[in-house]
Amino acid sequence: MSEVTPKLQTQFDDLSCGVIIPTYNNHKTLKRVVSGVLNYTNNLIIVNDGSTDNTPEILKEFSAYPQIHFRENKGKGEALKAGFKKAEDLGYDFVITIDSDGQHYPSDLNVFLEALKKETTKHLLLIGSRTMTGPNIPKKSSFGNKFSNFWFWIETGIQLEDTQSGYRLYPVKEMNDIRFFTNRFEFEIEAIVKAAWRKVEVKNVPVKVLYDPEERVSHFRPFKDFFRISVLNTFLVATALVYIFPRNWLANFKDAKNRKNWFRKLISVKESPLKKTLSLMLGIFVGISPFWGFQTLLVLFLAQVFRLNKAISFLASNISLPPLIPFIVFFSYHFGGLLMGKSLDFSVSIESISENIGSFLNIRQYIFGAFVFATAASLFLGIIFYFIFSITNKK
Repeated sequence: MSEVTPKLQTQFDDLSCGVIIPTYNNHKTLKRVVSGVLNYTNNLIIVNDGSTDNTPEILKEFSAYPQIHFRENKGKGEALKAGFKKAEDLGYDFVITIDSDGQHYPSDLNVFLEALKKETTKHLLLIGSRTMTGPNIPKKSSFGNKFSNFWFWIETGIQLEDTQSGYRLYPVKEMNDIRFFTNRFEFEIEAIVKAAWRKVEVKNVPVKVLYDPEERVSHFRPFKDFFRISVLNTFLVATALVYIFPRNWLANFKDAKNRKNWFRKLISVKESPLKKTLSLMLGIFVGISPFWGFQTLLVLFLAQVFRLNKAISFLASNISLPPLIPFIVFFSYHFGGLLMGKSLDFSVSIESISENIGSFLNIRQYIFGAFVFATAASLFLGIIFYFIFSITNKK
């Protein structure tokens, strides 16, 4: 090991933090990156992901530090997972991952440490936020980052500036406890989404970035990897909609304090009358629309996406409680008939609907009418409650 104590060794030890360098065929920059990290800490783990260049020869110079060598390329995700397991064996609580292609500055390791010192929780994941503008930044990288940021927001409700940077600080135990399905580039997306679902705080910290086209080697395969990422995002969005958002809402609602907070939100002066009205209109629209069995999931998801008041939206969606269902179906059915040019047929009564719902209705007429009725009801009640919320806010 180096005779001179690295610049940040004490901080790394105090925070129980290490560094993982995953590498695959980056022989031009690998030695510089490893040497750069060693200027700051000896807490280093190197994972050779089956490189076919002279990476093994380069790493012989650093044999004093823990290394993992795959016989064949398994993907960046597998390399990171192996690094996480090794880090836990070595007793680290956190690890900072830095790419071996030279785009990250080892001097920014201190940015992560300083951010970590300010936090009181160990449930923390930090992502280096790169400046994605300038003449040397590939347009595809800038677009890909915005695309990734958007889907991360949809899946978690968290807005970040950079979700693709490989320069990150991970909580070791949490990462080893999560079950992952991916093993290549898309792993870094799955990792931050599932960490956020487990209530790990995911944040950005500012870092510098260097794109040197002469030295940098990218192993990203545009078509294959973009397809894999798209499939992953489809799965994550579906999981968030069907399970994560409802689970989180129910957990909050079961807490008595949270229920009181939800009630306060209904009359809160902190939100504008317009926002509360739109929240109520969303709930009414979804509650009346023919999404039976999915109203709660859908209204919570849409309220999350549009950043509306979930408490108001959820309560308003309960307009479709069982006692009101026959009335909703009755008016939806007749709305549909009117708009489709049919005469009113009052032989279809509320009583008959209550007793034998669904057995006689023209389903097309009902569905069409339900959407129109939902729109009309949400607009009508929205106008009324806008004035109510406006008066309440003034008090």
